[in-house]
Amino acid sequence: MKTYTLPNGLRIILAPSATDVVYAGIAVAAGTRHELDNESGMAHFVEHMSFKGTERLSSVQILNRMESVGGDLNAYTGKEETIYYATFLRQHLKRALPLLMDIVFSSIYPQEELEKEREVVIDEIESYEDSPAELIYDDFESLLFPNHPLGRRILGDADSLRRYTSSDLHTFVKRCYSPEKAVLFIKGNIDPSLMASLLALPIKECTEQASASQSFMNIVPSRIGQINGESIAGEPVYLNKNTHQAHVMLGTRAFAFTDPRHTGLALLSNLLGGPAMNSRLSLALRERTGLVYTVESSVTTYTDTGVWAVYFGCDHDDVRRCLRLVHRELRRLIDAPLSSRALAMAKRQLKGQLGVSSDNFENVALSMAKRYLHTGRVKSLDELYADIDELTADELQSIAAEVFNPDRLTTLIYN
Repeated sequence: MKTYTLPNGLRIILAPSATDVVYAGIAVAAGTRHELDNESGMAHFVEHMSFKGTERLSSVQILNRMESVGGDLNAYTGKEETIYYATFLRQHLKRALPLLMDIVFSSIYPQEELEKEREVVIDEIESYEDSPAELIYDDFESLLFPNHPLGRRILGDADSLRRYTSSDLHTFVKRCYSPEKAVLFIKGNIDPSLMASLLALPIKECTEQASASQSFMNIVPSRIGQINGESIAGEPVYLNKNTHQAHVMLGTRAFAFTDPRHTGLALLSNLLGGPAMNSRLSLALRERTGLVYTVESSVTTYTDTGVWAVYFGCDHDDVRRCLRLVHRELRRLIDAPLSSRALAMAKRQLKGQLGVSSDNFENVALSMAKRYLHTGRVKSLDELYADIDELTADELQSIAAEVFNPDRLTTLIYN
């Protein structure tokens, strides 16, 4: 893996690959948490509008540029970053990179395109409202991070979108889209001699610096998951969604991805409700009792905090029983350390899953970009394995006692 930095601050990371398919893109540290109070949904809207025309290309030319050679062009917005990326055969590298640079640093956000695209995003919001199993994650983070941008929905709301003009998008981009806040990432079988031309890529300069929103990136937590504002813990919060089944989420703030305890929490979460059918919650709520179809435990990490949560859907009459079973499994991890056998099995399973997922080059490239954007380094698979191997039963029990403490848990129920 090789890294470079251009004079204007743009970082470049080049990772080797054994195939002729290249995954390349630009990750920008501009997400939901960088929006000002009057900019709800702006980061996501800018992502959409970046495909609608640049100083050099029309929207149709942008769409055809990679598709016409069998490639793919895409993007997504998160709470702390927006990532634009393309997948293509390596002979089309010189076609892909200028296009990515163009849509990120030279988009013009034409008003006539904006009028059409806002309706597309509003339809996306309405579709999301009809997907309670997805929507509950956003509503849950709103409870954990009240009065903070991390608690906002990435898509924003229709009323805000209807107010935005091309000028508003330019204002956000001038503040948040600058080379020093971005990473160009490439994973592919690329001839190193091409790096000279990569380093010479032109980028439109963005001189206006981030102001108030940049301070959100500098929060240093003094305790687990601390951030401005207190989340709700104690009695469940009910939202009437008139859903056929109840959707339930419980969890709490957790560790930032720079916190060394994150690896231990990831292992515990995987043991509880990872993708394997033999996870403890799957056995308790599905295999033994038939109460749910889906139950999962997840860890979301940000630069200065994180979220651990359990989600399941069940019949309305079974909510209390399912919650009791979940709390019972959490209590097991709090009350006693894992046995040597259980610990070895949990480590082996997580390492195996990481190894299998490393074969998905697109996900590896996106994860690499996000990690390098926020921390300036990327851990190898062997380093991740070593972190897992170093975990002890006592460390895991300590993490469980802190994160799974019932007095800290927030519960949200769609009924």
